[in-house]
Amino acid sequence: MDGHSLAYRAFFALPIENFSTTTGQPTNAVYGFTSMLINVLRDESPTHVAVCFDRSEPTFRHETYVEYKANRRETPDDFRSQISLIFEVLDALRIPRLSVAGYEADDLIATLATQAVAQDMDVSIVSGDRDAFQLVGEHCTVLYPRKGVSDLARMTPAAVEEKYGVPPERHRELAALVGETSDNLPGVPGVGPKTAAKWLNKYDGLDELVAHVDEITGKAGESLREHLGDVLRNQQLNKLDCDVPLDRGPADLVLGQWDRDEIHTLFDTLQFRVLRERLYATLSAVEPEAEEGFEVEMARPGPGEVSAWLAEHASGTGRVGVAVTGTWGRGVGDITGIALATQAGVGAYLDPVELPEEDERAFATWLADPKQPKAMHDAKGPMLAFAARGMELDGLTSDTALAAYLALPGQRSFDLGDLALRYLHRELRKEADESGQLTLDGSGEQEAAFDLVVRARAVVDLAEALDKDLERRGAATLLRDVEMPLVEVLAAMERLGIALDIDYLARLSATFGGEVKAMEEGAWEAIGREFNLGSPKQIQQILFDELGLPKTRRTKTGYTTDSEALTNLFAQTAHPVLEHLLRHREVAKLKSMVDSLIPMADEARRIHTTFGQMVAATGRLSSSDPNLQNIPIRTAEGRQIREGFVVGDDFECLLTADYSQIELRIMAHLSEDVALIDAFGSGIDFHTVTASRVFDLPAEQIDGELRSRIKAMNYGLAYGLSAFGLSQQLRIIPDEARALMEEYFEQFGGVRDYLRDIVAKARQDGYTETIMGRRRYLPDLTSDNRQRREMAERMALNAPIQGSAADIIKVAMLRVDRTMRDSGLRSRMLLQVHDELIFEVAPGELAPLQDLVRSEMGAAYDLRVPLEVSMGTGRTWHEAGH
Repeated sequence: MDGHSLAYRAFFALPIENFSTTTGQPTNAVYGFTSMLINVLRDESPTHVAVCFDRSEPTFRHETYVEYKANRRETPDDFRSQISLIFEVLDALRIPRLSVAGYEADDLIATLATQAVAQDMDVSIVSGDRDAFQLVGEHCTVLYPRKGVSDLARMTPAAVEEKYGVPPERHRELAALVGETSDNLPGVPGVGPKTAAKWLNKYDGLDELVAHVDEITGKAGESLREHLGDVLRNQQLNKLDCDVPLDRGPADLVLGQWDRDEIHTLFDTLQFRVLRERLYATLSAVEPEAEEGFEVEMARPGPGEVSAWLAEHASGTGRVGVAVTGTWGRGVGDITGIALATQAGVGAYLDPVELPEEDERAFATWLADPKQPKAMHDAKGPMLAFAARGMELDGLTSDTALAAYLALPGQRSFDLGDLALRYLHRELRKEADESGQLTLDGSGEQEAAFDLVVRARAVVDLAEALDKDLERRGAATLLRDVEMPLVEVLAAMERLGIALDIDYLARLSATFGGEVKAMEEGAWEAIGREFNLGSPKQIQQILFDELGLPKTRRTKTGYTTDSEALTNLFAQTAHPVLEHLLRHREVAKLKSMVDSLIPMADEARRIHTTFGQMVAATGRLSSSDPNLQNIPIRTAEGRQIREGFVVGDDFECLLTADYSQIELRIMAHLSEDVALIDAFGSGIDFHTVTASRVFDLPAEQIDGELRSRIKAMNYGLAYGLSAFGLSQQLRIIPDEARALMEEYFEQFGGVRDYLRDIVAKARQDGYTETIMGRRRYLPDLTSDNRQRREMAERMALNAPIQGSAADIIKVAMLRVDRTMRDSGLRSRMLLQVHDELIFEVAPGELAPLQDLVRSEMGAAYDLRVPLEVSMGTGRTWHEAGH
């Protein structure tokens, strides 16, 4: 494989704005290259692999022709920063990468291909460089990217001749005549591939063509004779060197045993969740990663036998693994299969459809028994499905997906089979039948039942291994006391959902639709004709060709027209079409948001989000389907959307409660900065007090601008904000922002020391910790790549504060839920969005609920600065805001 050629192609094929990590590292080149690599390994099943790279040193071609490749533009920084990442991917996959000073990747490929064919190997070359076509032969094929990174043309001798009119051995001569723009090798003016092919075929090659050059008539002949020197030079430079001195030959390039943990760590850093799943789904390791599966004896208790089976095998016998199949989401679920397994290897499969009422009662009693320890993998969905059948799950001592999330917080996927390989070195399959084990009858249903029992068996063993790992990592308490109890609370909230005013949202959609149309017509009027506001190409033509506005950042498809670029352009030019374009996008997005909410409501006109516990590495909960965290709160339109979330029938109002400035209180607690702690205790607005200290002015002289600057500083430091980031936020020059930070740190030295020490400690330990011991592992703190190292440093500053806030709100939810149940209140907790909790208040319960929520949220953690809870009430979510 030609590493540079393919990576460069991927860089321009995939838009960089769509392929960057949340920390800002561009990944389009490494993503595209890795995707192509996985496809080739899957489709070609090679036994020997190498990826060859160019070097920065001049080659023998530069010595021959100083203008060689002189027209190439400088390598983009965003591409250069990804080459080391591609190296890391190859190293983790144990794929050799080769480069030799003074030679191009093509020369290394030519040397290896020639040697391999001589050793009776069949060779595939993956390259975007047409020079490789000269190597094509009976045992050597070039896979050439036609479009993007997934469409590869198989260039055999017949395919080369069909496309270019000459056989592969003549392709170099054809290129010499036509020239190669990318290499700055000019050909014969006015001579294209067809003419060149006709000449080469007529005279049987370039040597004979040169010998008969005087016979070529017309302007083309004159041009050939005039530029014959260029042609001969091109022929010399195009020839690939098949004798590069390499320290490895084809036989040394056996595909190695790739490292699963290394792939996980790297793909977590690059946030390649989908690509990792493709890798594991399509590629198996060269050597078996596990020599055994799980031994299990499966029973299918007949009618009336479930109670006896549970009494003998699953009561008082230790933890039992539970696995289920079914569907769940949007607050509901349905179970199609249940499997149980013990560590002794005894398992049972229950079919809920065929389960007699007596057996279902026996199972439900066992499932709800808190004294019978159970383990499940990602229990929240099955918990919803059990609840739909009137069953309650209790006694859950391990959720192996949640446990893996705490052990591997940067990971995005917690597949049971993958975890079994990592922790148990066993594959998710059954071992050969043991005596007494149920013999498979060959049916798909029986096979699926056995597979489910194997999963239950894997879960119970995996729970033991993860328990030990979490003890070692100091996260066992966090799992037991916070994350596991929260599963039940979140499942209950998902079942309840929140009521929607469908009619109001329909009217709001129509209003937004009217404004979308008005903005479209306004943009047309500003330009003087109609155009498609959703077409980047048309917008580029209008802004940069017709109006001649300043160019934005260049992309593969022209100059970017993303919202940030258009906002900056509007600030520079104030052209009215930009104002209409930006507003059109904003309102169209809001309309789309409203339109997506309406069909999600159930028959009771309630909407049910899904809370994600294993998404954010900081521990924050996520919301999806719909994502209620995406509804803007600081804009009038966002507040209009919140007006559509209403109190349900038979309830009095909604109550919202959130923490006031929780990140800053945590910053004061962690830094132990006396001045910052005193600012909270002053009774005056916190940002005004801190601004007063920084600018050495009385509090009454702190105006809105000075307060805004320090507010940005206060929150920015909690998010790892740099001087450059602060300058962008406040629209001041970086030097001014740096001076402001220095003034701030003069007053709050404890904050400065904390921020410095937390990064140093994280670099030493390899991770940061929250106040409750939640770890964030940051291997890039010691990276040689400056960009990745600085990103990791910002994450080290941010993670303890963000993670601690996540821990506190989770504990608050548990305390509130438990006390509400103990108090016998009918009111209920519906949503958690960021640091806010939303409740539905039963008639007559507002005052006691407010007291309860304020007390339990305030007592969630004992900070040096007390937690302060703000509340609001109303018939709608917006009205209840505060």
